[in-house]
Amino acid sequence: MLKTKKKAVVIKKHQVHASDTGSTKVQVAILSTRIDELAKHLKTHKKDNHSRRGLLKMVADRRTHLKYLERKDKAGHADLLKKLDLK
Repeated sequence: MLKTKKKAVVIKKHQVHASDTGSTKVQVAILSTRIDELAKHLKTHKKDNHSRRGLLKMVADRRTHLKYLERKDKAGHADLLKKLDLK
């Protein structure tokens, strides 16, 4: 679970304009942050299968958003991957 302040920092870092909170880039950044936190949780709680399922759903959702972004904005997609250190 992301804290409000941490989520605001992630949004601020990746937003396109001042009131942007739901663009594809912001959504991918938030999902990536949540995935990282949940991955850390699962390293210590190996038998938490409910959280593992949630992690898999978030990874699939992020992949879908990234495919959409790649179709619509190749340069933005490459920039976002570099910023988030994906691939």
